[in-house]
Parts: sequence; C-alpha cells; structure tokens
Amino acid sequence: MVGFKDMPYNEHRDCLFFIGLHMPNHAARFSRCMVSVNRLKRRKSDFTVGRWIMDSGAFTELSTHGRYRSSVKEYADQVNRWKSCGELEAAVTQDYMCESFILEKTGLTIVDHQRLTIERYDELIALTDVYIMPVLQGYAPQDYVSHVRQYGERLTPGMWVGVGSVCKRNSSPRQIENVLMAIKRERPDLRLHGFGIKKTALESGLVQSLLYSSDSMAWSYQGRKIGRGNDPEMAREYADKVAGIRYQTSLLGTMFIKGIGRQQSGYGKVEIAMGES
Repeated sequence: MVGFKDMPYNEHRDCLFFIGLHMPNHAARFSRCMVSVNRLKRRKSDFTVGRWIMDSGAFTELSTHGRYRSSVKEYADQVNRWKSCGELEAAVTQDYMCESFILEKTGLTIVDHQRLTIERYDELIALTDVYIMPVLQGYAPQDYVSHVRQYGERLTPGMWVGVGSVCKRNSSPRQIENVLMAIKRERPDLRLHGFGIKKTALESGLVQSLLYSSDSMAWSYQGRKIGRGNDPEMAREYADKVAGIRYQTSLLGTMFIKGIGRQQSGYGKVEIAMGES
C-alpha cells in the first residue's frame, strides 16, 4: 500500500489516469483504476489489482437517495477491509457534490455541502491509515477557493486533493479550467485530481497542466448504447485513447503555474522524491 507521499510529482508530464471500472475482477487488466465501494460491499473474496483508488460512491448515493446510507464508520470498515488488495493509493472521502440537481435532492446549500464534506473527512481520517483524499467542492470558481480556506491547515503542502462537481462540465473545458485555475491561484502546491474528466477535457493543454491525475468511466456510457457497458475491452480502448493524447505543455498553463508560484510566499516548492509512476 502506498500513499500520496510515495507518488511522483508530475511537473511537466502527463496527467495520471485511473480508469473507472464496474467490475473489480477486471482491475488486473489495468495499471491504474478506480473502483467504487458500492461494488465491493457484497464481495467476499480479495481481488487482483495494481494501483487503485477507492471511490466513496458519492454520486450514486446523493443523486439517488439524497444522503449517504452508510456511516463514516461503515465506509472506513470497507476501506480497511480492502486496503490489502494491490496498492490502494487513496480512498476518496464521502464528499457532497454541488451541482444544482444534487442540491435539489438533498435540500441543502453549497455551504452546507462544503461543511458536511469536511466533517466526514475529519471523522474518516481518524479511522484508517489509508490515505484519504480530501475533496474540494463548489460550483463557481470562488466556491472552491472558499472551500480551500475552510479546510485550512488540513491541506498540507503538496497534498493530493480531489476536485468535485466538474464531471458534468466536460463539454465546456473552459469552465473546468476556470475552477482549476482558481484553486491553483490559492494553493499552487496542491496536486489536483479531477473526478470524471473525459478525454475531451483532457485534450485541453491547460487542464493537463493543472491536473496531477484524473479518472473517468465515460467508456461505460458509450458501451451501454451497444450492449457492452461492462466490457473490459471497451474500458481498455478508452484508456488507450486517453494514453494516446499527446501531452500538451500549454504555454498558458506553464506561464500560469510559474506566475502563481512566484506570487505565493506561504507554500514554496514542494520537495517530493521522484519515483516510477
């Protein structure tokens, strides 16, 4: 098992990609993947997997039920149960997305969702030694800046942090860019993970420059149209397409990152040992 401190810093290199999978028994086919805890709860036996992230199932829980049906303790039990399988690099905290249809489902506000996300994060990190990925939530760019400030010193220099409520904006990469830039202006040291970032958004050189890692299950949506929604070959084809995106060191992205790095005095260059990815 490895944590975020064991992962290489990715200045001027490809965004790490974790393919989202429905079936845990398909995980062995991929070097990196993301598997939802909802796919593991009823499973009895271990499964073969390389480097992976456990997703909290937040989207399904909140979009379908408007709440988490599992307590933080129950989620932590699942994290601890499966941490011995492969290299569990992170388990995502039980965050609260902030898209309008999710807010309608919960009956709460963005501020409420931000507060609840941090409360569950605080409770979860005390229950496991697995790295728990904090998630920044909001909708407008300034919402995310506010959430960074709410986390405060919890977000240590160079921390691997998720960015939520962006997966529905893949058709408009500029919106994703604006969110990521706002976070980086506030904390240029953070290593950002984009949830549900499709190939279309990753083709933006600026998005690539600002993200450390991302995941997507977009292949499954396309697969369901032709009766192949759980076909690992569809997942492989999609992962290969993402891997084939030529890394674009966006001039704007490079200038942006260097510029904000000079402006920040509280968070200097983060020294992280290089290793294989």
